[in-house]
Amino acid sequence: MASDFVSVIQPGGAKREDRPGDRTLPVLPVRDTVLFPHAVLPLTVGRESSIQLINSLGEEKSIVVVAQRDARIDAPQPSDLYSYGALATIHKVVKMPNQSLFVFTEGTERVKLGNFSQTEPFMTATVEGVPEIIPAKGPALEALQRNVLTQFQQIVTSSATLSDELQTIAMNIDEPGRLVDFIASSLPFLTTADKQELLETVDVTARLERINKHLAKEIEVQQLRNKIQSEVQDQVQQSQRDYYLREQMKAIQKELGEQDEGQKDIEDLRQKIEAAGMPEETKKEALKELSRLQRMSPMAADYSLTRNYIEWLAVLPWAKSSGGAVDIAKAREVLDTDHYDLKKVKDRILDYLAVRRLKPDMKGPILCFVGPPGVGKTSLGRSIAKALDREFRRISLGGMHDEAELRGHRRTYIGALPGQIIQNLRRAGTNDPVFMLDEIDKLGRDFRGDPSSALLEILDPEQNNTFRDNYLDQPFDLSKVLFICTANQLDPIPAPLLDRMEIIDLTGYTEEEKTHIAYRYLIPRQIKENGITEENIDFPREAVSYIVRHYTREAGVRRLEQLIGTVCRKQARRIAEGKTEKLLITKEVIQEFLGGIKVRVDTEIAERTKRAGVAVGLAWTPAGGDVLFIEANKMKGKGGFTVTGQIGEVMQESMQAALTWVRSNARKVGLDEDFTSNVDIHIHVPAGAIPKDGPSAGVTMATALVSLMTDRPVHPLTAMTGEITLSGNVLPVGGIKEKFLAAKRAGVTTVILPADNRQNVEEDLMPEQVEGVSIHYASRIEDVLRIALPQSLAEEQHDEVVREEVLQHADA
Repeated sequence: MASDFVSVIQPGGAKREDRPGDRTLPVLPVRDTVLFPHAVLPLTVGRESSIQLINSLGEEKSIVVVAQRDARIDAPQPSDLYSYGALATIHKVVKMPNQSLFVFTEGTERVKLGNFSQTEPFMTATVEGVPEIIPAKGPALEALQRNVLTQFQQIVTSSATLSDELQTIAMNIDEPGRLVDFIASSLPFLTTADKQELLETVDVTARLERINKHLAKEIEVQQLRNKIQSEVQDQVQQSQRDYYLREQMKAIQKELGEQDEGQKDIEDLRQKIEAAGMPEETKKEALKELSRLQRMSPMAADYSLTRNYIEWLAVLPWAKSSGGAVDIAKAREVLDTDHYDLKKVKDRILDYLAVRRLKPDMKGPILCFVGPPGVGKTSLGRSIAKALDREFRRISLGGMHDEAELRGHRRTYIGALPGQIIQNLRRAGTNDPVFMLDEIDKLGRDFRGDPSSALLEILDPEQNNTFRDNYLDQPFDLSKVLFICTANQLDPIPAPLLDRMEIIDLTGYTEEEKTHIAYRYLIPRQIKENGITEENIDFPREAVSYIVRHYTREAGVRRLEQLIGTVCRKQARRIAEGKTEKLLITKEVIQEFLGGIKVRVDTEIAERTKRAGVAVGLAWTPAGGDVLFIEANKMKGKGGFTVTGQIGEVMQESMQAALTWVRSNARKVGLDEDFTSNVDIHIHVPAGAIPKDGPSAGVTMATALVSLMTDRPVHPLTAMTGEITLSGNVLPVGGIKEKFLAAKRAGVTTVILPADNRQNVEEDLMPEQVEGVSIHYASRIEDVLRIALPQSLAEEQHDEVVREEVLQHADA
């Protein structure tokens, strides 16, 4: 050994001589701790083996303190310990209440462990002193030593946990090796492995360099930590400062009786956004806009625009539904109370309600009521909403040209607003109202867009759950809305839009149904609206039937209600003039109040079919069905053929087809084959100012031609419809129910229909509607002629008698 004896300055200042190394001593393993020479270290001894070790010491208070490689091992073996440790002297042992010992130790020198002589009950091993390699003094060593000292002082100064006395102690240590040991034992941030590495480094210069690196790294970490701490503290201080200032401002305003309206608005909007139940993405966007609004000056140009946008988002019924269980019996009662007949429509609505009861989250269907004006399409939508206990909103699409009316304008436009769909949802206050889209067949299109194309998304149950209004630019779920469209005819509606809707036909009413509706709904309503009572006026059933028959020619009941209202107003005027007696409505009173009769339905057909060459056809119009007269006449000529009456191309072609069939089958119908050679034929369709088109008058034209050329008038009170082919077949046509009801309104008793339309009659017409009318089905034109024209002199005489009876009855 280079040195057998080491002179050490004890804390108390006394001097002693250590005995030579290389002897057997008890070994005390410690966790997460490294004891350096000249360092005083208090240790808590709790392991049974370690307690026995301390208790076994006599006068000899020297032990070896060695760090464990793994601190988690409770019963370490020699292989679990580092091979270098520190020889230590025990100055004091204190017994703790929990049976453990508190031991004050002081390191004296570095030692290396040799062979272990025992492991139970505690470990003992031979130890050998490790001499330091002390470098020669010089500027390089002094510079390194000073650098280490300066860095240590800097760390102590900036640390809140290290005592300032450590700087003083370090400054009074001249020996570089001892300085490194002191600094290493004082720094808490060094790991056990780092400290052990410093303990095992015997070259003092290398040890100085190692500690220098650790200190430099720690200073850098401290500076970074201080910077982060400073930034965080600044932010916290700023937010605290802002908070205190705001609170003070609120308190001052409260004392002065003033409220910061802007701040109050922001808070109100925030609460509305939180309570709106909007989807997470939309809520995020709304709060982002609110934060932007909070930073804006109320005088800024787009302050009100941003505020309006946030308000729209906040007030929409994102999650608010009408709810409530669907009561099928109540719904049926409401529909029956509000509307007469319409069985198919009511059944479809009740089917929908039944499914909704079983599956509350079903998507709303898109229904389209198609029918003539005045049959109750719009009021039916109102009744459906009442039956469902839902809000009802009506949007009129008639004449709408601008797509933005439905989808809204983008926020960049001045005065931008959401479209009618979102606006009505806001007014409804729920996300499942009944929406009535009125007059969908009267949508227009121009340079501002095509509203019918905008409806493709709105009226598609597969797409409208993410309807995006241009103004909101956020998806809104329309799948719970029950959309009901109305139209007078389907032709103008684009095919893709029509495909998305379930078509429900509402046809016209018969005279009996109109009379019933007048008694049940129209008369009570008009009496109430015109300020009179039931005691002031008496409407017999005959009077209502008289108005229906001779003053209206419509499929619905709107005109009928207007006329009843006129009668009620006349009586209201009489009461105001002092004539308070009850008024009985008779034919004379009706003629006095409403003028002479406007429609001679029951006599018109009988009167106009007196002469040969006149046949009665049936036509479909957007206002329902109507009767159509076809008149044919002949004069001397050279086979000319003239058609008049403002008729379309299809109808002109039907006339040509009818004439061709009659000429090619002249012998069959009792004519000469060249019957047209010396005559000109003229076919006219009266009401010449009204455009007419379509193929369904083909059989009527053929009948009129045969009637003219054979000089046989058509049976009175007979009407017909059907398309004719060149080979004489009768093809089916549409609008059978409307045409049939029009015939019945006109007093027709015999109707000839194409054979293929038999199913339409059976499905669409009820037995009470068919009652009183004889229906014949024809598959060829010969069948039509056999039914429509008299086949004998006796039949012609009978027809004359029937005509006279009808005309006399009308005059009476």
